[in-house]
Amino acid sequence: MLNGTSKRIAFTGGSGKAGRHCIPYLLSQGHKVLNLDLIPFPDPSAKVYTLKTDLTDSGQVFNALTSHFDMNEYEGEKVPGAPDVVIHFAAYARNMLVPDSELFQANVRSTYNVIEAACKLGVKKIIIASSETTYGVCFAQGDQDYHSFPLEEDYDVDPEDSYALSKICGEKTARAFARRFKNDIYALRIGNVIEPHEYILNFPTYLNNPSSRKRNAWSYIDARDLGQILHLCTLPSAPSGFQIFNATNTTITIPGNLTTTHFLQNECPDVEITREMGDKEAPLSNRKIREVLGFKDVHDWRLYVGDDGKAIV
Repeated sequence: MLNGTSKRIAFTGGSGKAGRHCIPYLLSQGHKVLNLDLIPFPDPSAKVYTLKTDLTDSGQVFNALTSHFDMNEYEGEKVPGAPDVVIHFAAYARNMLVPDSELFQANVRSTYNVIEAACKLGVKKIIIASSETTYGVCFAQGDQDYHSFPLEEDYDVDPEDSYALSKICGEKTARAFARRFKNDIYALRIGNVIEPHEYILNFPTYLNNPSSRKRNAWSYIDARDLGQILHLCTLPSAPSGFQIFNATNTTITIPGNLTTTHFLQNECPDVEITREMGDKEAPLSNRKIREVLGFKDVHDWRLYVGDDGKAIV
C-alpha cells in the first residue's frame, strides 16, 4: 500500500548506470517503480519489474505507460491506469556508441514519445535526463573554455556535438508540453555520474591531474544522491511548470585547500566569474536544487577518498 507521498513511477532506462542506483533509493522512500528498458534490472533482489520497451515506437510507449507494474497487479479490482510520475533516463549515453545521426534521432524521438504519451495520459509530473554536456565543453573539439562561471541554469547553452544537441531538444520539448498541458516537467542537467565503486577507481587520477576534469567542469553527481534529487522532484513542495535543475554534488573535485575561485582563475584565466562562489563550490553549481528542492549532499567525494587519492576506511 502506497502512503500519501508515495508514487507509482514509470522509469525509463532504469537498468543503466544511474538508474540502477536511483531506483533502489526511490523504493526506499516508499515509491513503486516499473522499469522500462531493453535489458532487465541488474539487481534481482530489488524485485523491480522490467517491461521491455522500444521507446522510439510511440505505440509501445503509450501502451507501456498504461501497463501493470508487475504480475501481482492483476489481483486488483481495477486496472491501475497511468503512473503518477514518469522519469525518462533512457538514451544513448554519449557520442561514439552509434553514428551521430542515429544517436540524435533515437534520443530526440524517444524523449518526444515519452513526454507526449505521459502528457496525453494525464501524468502531472515528468522528469527527464538532460546533461552537463549542454554547457558546451564536454564533447567540444579541442580545448575550449566555458563562457563564465559558475555554470547555472540560465547559462546560454551552445554545444557543438550531437549528444548535447539531442539533450537541448529534449529540454525544449519538455518546455513546450509543460506549457500546453499545464503540468510539471523538470529537466535535470546531470553531471558526471559516479557509482560507489568508482571513487577509489577514478578519483586518484582526477586528483593527480585536475586539468583532466575540465570537460566535466570539475563536478560530478553520486548516483545515490541523484536518487535523492528524483525523490525531491516528486514531492508536492516541488515547484510548478517547466524547470531546469543542475543535478550535481556540491563540491569541486580538486585536492588541497585551494578555493574554487582561485583554482578557476588559475585554470581558466580568461573566463569571467560572475558571482561570489563558495570556497569549495562545484563550478557546475547545484545552488538551485539546494535552495528550491532542499537537496542535501550526502555522498561528498571526500568521505571516500583523501586528497592523496587513497581510500578513506
